[in-house]
Amino acid sequence: MNEIERKFLVENTGFKAQAYKHERIAQGYLNSHPERTVRIRTKGDKGYLTIKGKSNESGTTRLEWETEIPVAEARSLLALCESGSIDKIRYEVKSGSHIFEVDEFFGENEGLLVAEIELQHEDEIFEKPDWLGKEVTGDVRYYNAYLSRNPYKTWK
Repeated sequence: MNEIERKFLVENTGFKAQAYKHERIAQGYLNSHPERTVRIRTKGDKGYLTIKGKSNESGTTRLEWETEIPVAEARSLLALCESGSIDKIRYEVKSGSHIFEVDEFFGENEGLLVAEIELQHEDEIFEKPDWLGKEVTGDVRYYNAYLSRNPYKTWK
């Protein structure tokens, strides 16, 4: 149930040509408290309920529990979420033996590109594609829950 991931900014859109899959994601938060978040998401024609705990000191590891729910129920629950929502396309890009999930944000977060890689352990070695930029693991500004309350377009 622990998620181990690292986050990076993306320097250019070269990843799009390398993506083997992409899907639109809409998500909102029933609870966006930093100690625990409760997220509702639609991804393509599926719905999900996800609970995440607080990250460790390095920002790489936290508890994550997710279950699939009917997409109609997810859409209904999105209407109950806190104000602020996330609209993005997620691209999946293979790099070596790993997969990067690259999120291209829209709406109030338009212009932001963030890549995540899930790992088996915190110090795992992985190939870094040429479009990968600065690491932002542990920087809460790049958490989707934060972005839903403090959109990228409002940053100074």
